[in-house]
Amino acid sequence: MIVGVLVEITNKSVDRIFDYIVPKDLEKEIAIGKRVEVPFGSRILVGFILEIKQTSDTDKLKEIIKVLDKEVILTEELLNLGKYLQKTTLASLISCYQVMLPKGYKASIKNNINKKYRKVYYLSDLTDKKITPRQKEVIELFKEKDRLSRDDLKDISISILNTLVKNKVLEVKKEEVYRLDYAKTEKKIKELTPLQKNAVTNILNTEKTVSLLYGVTGSGKTEVYMELIDKYLKKGLKSIVLVPEISLTPQLIKRFEERFKDNIALLHSALSDGEKYDEYRRIVKGEVDIVIGARSAVFAPLKNLGLIIIDECHSDSYKQDNSPKYNAKDVAIKRASDLGAKVVLGSATPMLEEYARGLKNVFNLVTLDRRVNGKELPKVELIDMNKEVGKSKGHFSQPLIDEINKTIERGEQVILLLNRRGYSSFVTCSNCGESVKCPNCDITLTYHKSSNILRCHYCGYATKYVVTCPNCHKDSLKDLGVGTEKIEEELKMILPKARVLRMDIDTTSRKGAHKKIVDAFSKKEADILLGTQMVAKGLDFPNVTLVGVINADTSLMLPDFRSSEKTFDLLNQVSGRAGRSEKSGKVIFQTFNPDNYAIKCAKENDYKSFYKEEMKNRKLMKYPPYYYLVLINVSSKDSKLALIESKKCEKVCHKYLDKTIILGSSPATIFKKQNIYHYQLILKYQYQDNIHEVLEKLVEYYATNNKVNLEVDFNPIHM
Repeated sequence: MIVGVLVEITNKSVDRIFDYIVPKDLEKEIAIGKRVEVPFGSRILVGFILEIKQTSDTDKLKEIIKVLDKEVILTEELLNLGKYLQKTTLASLISCYQVMLPKGYKASIKNNINKKYRKVYYLSDLTDKKITPRQKEVIELFKEKDRLSRDDLKDISISILNTLVKNKVLEVKKEEVYRLDYAKTEKKIKELTPLQKNAVTNILNTEKTVSLLYGVTGSGKTEVYMELIDKYLKKGLKSIVLVPEISLTPQLIKRFEERFKDNIALLHSALSDGEKYDEYRRIVKGEVDIVIGARSAVFAPLKNLGLIIIDECHSDSYKQDNSPKYNAKDVAIKRASDLGAKVVLGSATPMLEEYARGLKNVFNLVTLDRRVNGKELPKVELIDMNKEVGKSKGHFSQPLIDEINKTIERGEQVILLLNRRGYSSFVTCSNCGESVKCPNCDITLTYHKSSNILRCHYCGYATKYVVTCPNCHKDSLKDLGVGTEKIEEELKMILPKARVLRMDIDTTSRKGAHKKIVDAFSKKEADILLGTQMVAKGLDFPNVTLVGVINADTSLMLPDFRSSEKTFDLLNQVSGRAGRSEKSGKVIFQTFNPDNYAIKCAKENDYKSFYKEEMKNRKLMKYPPYYYLVLINVSSKDSKLALIESKKCEKVCHKYLDKTIILGSSPATIFKKQNIYHYQLILKYQYQDNIHEVLEKLVEYYATNNKVNLEVDFNPIHM
């Protein structure tokens, strides 16, 4: 028997199947989709079995060393999905398979995740046994249960237990346990509103694969998701629920636990490698029917998959930044199409491309246009900060300070948004005008006052903040701009009695930190929750009646054709945190651009007007959904070499892509990252049949070049 194995090396030049002989004693263990250990040159590697055959075109084949899995890791469906990913992203096939799996299941010689075990004690036959009074107390504990774990017997010393085992009064076994515990709560099912019931019926009855659930904030999309899952469970079908950043949505997980108990598995980056390994094994063994997770959970190997729900579908976190550059929404639609399943995309602010498909009846468009509690959406007030110059306190206008005071005096709570972390966004010299930049990247360093550190948010470089300018050597450095840390300091000065919690990457980097902050705010242990975009989504606090946006213009300044859309999304989402219960809500946007259409439409909660205005601009500028985009990135440690090779790519594109608009080559938005220089080309096209073929040739050409790297990103989110 001969097997074709795809080994763990991700380089495109080695991206092919290698044949190996199977020793007779291992033949019974062989199956396509299992991992094997194989000799590869002078190394030992791990790979996936993709073929089983009797002959090979290669002479002098080596033998596989061992089979690593009892069960198949890559099912036939996942194997086909990997090939689809390879074709659509032009990544190596092995990287497409690796991205589907948690660490303990990847093809890697370095994998070593152990199962967790606990001791479990059973009562043996007590005939002819001499029992001491203390031992009798232990035996009494087994009257109601035939088995007890070490945790159940924590008040009993290990020496007594060991003696009972030695005397064969007790029998001890090792039992595997999972690292994650799920909350034991009473089952809660909310009665759906007529609008929600109609949405559920509409989605169940449509013949279309994809339904777009466009629902205003607070309209009860989560309840619709859970009702749909329940309906599919009754048909014997399983579900995947994707959320943008699962570590940011403990409230959603809690609601799913209340409805479905421990019939859920979690897959996200906040879990340890061991926890991910356990959760994945529960899925593989068929012990759960629902998987909740971030982007990569779309690959969860559920059998009888019937439904994939993608919450906050406008979020750009569903697109992977590194190879393979897949979009979880595309993968979900592909899986659903192949399996005859359905996809539900849910959002209060769908991406323009998705809403356009809904209007054109490509997607089934379902609308929830009212809040569950029947209340109006919160009123939004715009504060023109151009008129507040000289009157504001720090970065707070007087009207916002007054509203915060009134809200706290009523015993209600406030959420404040500033989508920039750190103390100040950059440090500059008042003498020579130079900003302090990262030595590895072409961006300014962010000042973090609590640690007195200047940090690069791209490569992690950090240095102590000193007032001496590294350029002119004068003691004239000043921190400018603003981040959440600085706003927190200002709040404590303006409102010394207010209790403030800050939520950004710096305060939530430790495991469980985000949940701790959310729980504390839920229990009213703080008056104000200040944070970055983390506070804008997935949170539901009945006592929050005021939302303030410190600077509504932050996203508008991005050099990105989606900057207006991102601004509208963020403002709309954070506005939806106010007045979600019986109490009415109010929102205040502080802005230097009060006439900008994205800000004006967000003020009126008018998605449709924003959509019309933005679509005009997209059509004029030849951007999605009117044109497809491809981003080609050429990078090297040698700036001149990167430029030369990017110009070569430009010539190839002009020669072979006759119906494509080619922009560049030009320096990337961030020209230098981690001491690597980046040039890019942007391709815009509507119909170009050979584009995959031409770009695949380019990728193959640079696969063996160890001085220049080329990456292709179809439908990029960040330009």
